[in-house]
Amino acid sequence: MRTVAERRYLVLHLPRWATDCLKRHDPLLAGSAAPLVLYERQNNAMRLVALDDRARACGLGTGQTLSDARAMCPGIIAREIDRAETERLFTEFADWHSNLSPIVAVVRDWSAHEDLCVDITGAAHLFGGERAMLAMALRRLQGFGFSVQGAIAPSIGAALALGRFAPGQIVRPCGLAHDDGAPPSAAALREEGAGFHRHGKARLEPERQGPALVEALGPLPVAALRLSAEQIAGLHEMGLKTVGQLFGRDRAGLGARFGLSLLTRLDQALGRAREPLVPRLPVIDYRARRNFAEPIALIDDVLMTARDLAQQLSAQLEQAGLGAQTFHLMLYRVDHKLMHLAVNAAQATRDAGHVSRLFANRIGKLVEEFDAGFGIETIQLAASSVSELPDVQSGAFGTGDGAIDLDLLIDRLSSRLGAQAVLRPRFSDTHIPERAVTLAPAVTQAGQAAQSAADPTLKRPLRLLPAPEVVTVVAEVPDGPPVRMQWRRQGYRFVKAAGPERIGVEWWQPGEGAFTRDYYTAEDVSGRRFWLFREGLYTTETDRPRWFIHGLFA
Repeated sequence: MRTVAERRYLVLHLPRWATDCLKRHDPLLAGSAAPLVLYERQNNAMRLVALDDRARACGLGTGQTLSDARAMCPGIIAREIDRAETERLFTEFADWHSNLSPIVAVVRDWSAHEDLCVDITGAAHLFGGERAMLAMALRRLQGFGFSVQGAIAPSIGAALALGRFAPGQIVRPCGLAHDDGAPPSAAALREEGAGFHRHGKARLEPERQGPALVEALGPLPVAALRLSAEQIAGLHEMGLKTVGQLFGRDRAGLGARFGLSLLTRLDQALGRAREPLVPRLPVIDYRARRNFAEPIALIDDVLMTARDLAQQLSAQLEQAGLGAQTFHLMLYRVDHKLMHLAVNAAQATRDAGHVSRLFANRIGKLVEEFDAGFGIETIQLAASSVSELPDVQSGAFGTGDGAIDLDLLIDRLSSRLGAQAVLRPRFSDTHIPERAVTLAPAVTQAGQAAQSAADPTLKRPLRLLPAPEVVTVVAEVPDGPPVRMQWRRQGYRFVKAAGPERIGVEWWQPGEGAFTRDYYTAEDVSGRRFWLFREGLYTTETDRPRWFIHGLFA
């Protein structure tokens, strides 16, 4: 017998985010008693897209033209909406809620800046239970002046529906999954002694949803299922206006008339169909956190706290036998903003002193941009990109090869100067010489493929030119070795030449390297050696092959 851990989701719905956010950032609007509306151009007309409570009390609504709104309410304040900025601020606002749970996502089914979903599975007890957690989340946002409502349910679809249309509810985390969405019967409950229910096509379904979920969804309008306007209108024509009226209906008939999306949305709300939740921030298993009784604002206090949290995080990683390459320092400000700093290490580590020094270097670079706002109430240090890191016994008389010290130096330089300022060469899996080596950040986590390493038997010049340069070459025969060369207005006569080394076209790189290359090592009368190639096979690829110089030997 297997058990499936039921997820718990908290949804916060902010119906007036656009106007509330604008008031918070504009003191003149915050102190005005006039109704506020936001508009945008739609079909060659200025139409309202967001209104505050005062504007709605005047009888205004979304979709109304701005001229009609001014005629009905002459004292309104109208601003053109900046959707990109509004959505950006909402994503930052969503990130700040990672202090409730690390899995936070913006849900864009209805609007790009009104709904956020938090996976609170296993986290509610930290806040005194789900009811206390929901009350705390609503209370602090209302204290900031936001209109907000929310709900908690065992599925994303149900939490979204309740958060918008029946806020404040907390659905019990138990129940059964049924193919038709109807509440389980008493016989089914008796049959369900082990927590599983056989239904429909003789399959076992884990205990996912119960009568409490069905009862909560039943009275809601069908629009709560996130359906299209055409689907909602069609259901209304059939007299199906609530979600409960869909229970027990023939699924095949509903799917044939309204599409499979209707059945999918119904199953998602009932918890029978999985719905992905893409978190805004990386999901992290190891973290250390500190809440402050009074907000802090000094950068020295932040660094001191980071050192303490690094010790706690190091102990967690050591107990698990792990190290990490990426560390995240999250500063939660009291004005619902999140400051996220990340540093990378060249090799997996759990050295608390090293991690804290990396953040000290990073913050020291950003000291002029550091802004604590009205104060920082919570600091969290987390580790990602973890891998096994067993304990190593260092000998008292051992001598190292300096590799560890080099990695520490790379980490410090990268954190202070930036990852793109400290580069190291990496081999690429190609035979084209100018592409064989690339520069990549020294702290990159990408491994070096063994097949990409250079062949030590191949003779290559010590110096490659930044790009192959066209030269004029005289050869005894069109496909023979070079005899004379004119390069940068100077002539060279070769006394010996070795080759050719043929490098074919990379057919998987369309449009690049259109011709085969024949490379020669040529030595002139003064003993200087050049690396040249002829591009294009004579008669088979081109009638006029071109010559290039690519490098110089020592």
